[in-house]
Amino acid sequence: MGRKLKKTVRRLMMAFLFFALSLCLFLWFLGHQSTPKPIQPLEMEIPKEYIPVYKAAEEKYKVPWQLLAAHHRVETKFSTMDPMLSPAGAEGPMQFMPCTFVGWSHPSCEGLGKGNIPENDKTNPAVIKKYGGYGVDANGDGKADPYDLWDAVFSAANYLARNGAADGDWKRAVYAYNHSNEYVEDVLYFANVFSEDQDKYE
Repeated sequence: MGRKLKKTVRRLMMAFLFFALSLCLFLWFLGHQSTPKPIQPLEMEIPKEYIPVYKAAEEKYKVPWQLLAAHHRVETKFSTMDPMLSPAGAEGPMQFMPCTFVGWSHPSCEGLGKGNIPENDKTNPAVIKKYGGYGVDANGDGKADPYDLWDAVFSAANYLARNGAADGDWKRAVYAYNHSNEYVEDVLYFANVFSEDQDKYE
C-alpha cells in the first residue's frame, strides 16, 4: 500500500506542476500580447459646402441645423455611401422610405413603406401634397427629389419639425424618424458634438 500511495502522490504532484507551468505560460502569453490599436474616432468633420443647406432648412423649419447634420452623418456619412439606397428601399442622403416621402395614403403603401410608386410620382410635389408626404422641392426645380441634397435635407427638416423637433423635443422626433433607441443615441451624440463645435462652422 505504501508504494502505491507514493506513486499516486507522485502522479498528483506531476499533474499539479504541469497545470502550474501551463498557467504560467498562459499568463506570460497574455502579458506579451501586442497592445491593440485604439479605435479611431468616427469622422466628425462636416463638409463645409453642406452647412448652408442645413442652416437654410433650420431657418424655414426651426429645426437646429446641427440635428440635421447629425441625421445626414448617421444616415449616409455625409452622402459618401454608395449607393445611397438601403436594402429596405430607403433613398437618398437622408434615407427616406418612398411612402414617407410621398405619403402613406398612397394606395401602394404598406409594410415598411417601400411601396410601388411610379418614379415620376415620387418627385411630383402635387402627388406628394395629395398623399400627405414630407417631400419638399427646396431648390425650386419643380421636383421633390429624395436624392437631391437640398430637397432631402428640407424634407428631413419638415419631418422632424412636424414630429417635435421644432418644439425642442429632439428625442421624440428622432425616434419617429427611425424607431431605434440606438439610432436616437447616435444622432443625438453627433448633434451634441456639432453643437459644441459650432464656432468653427460660422
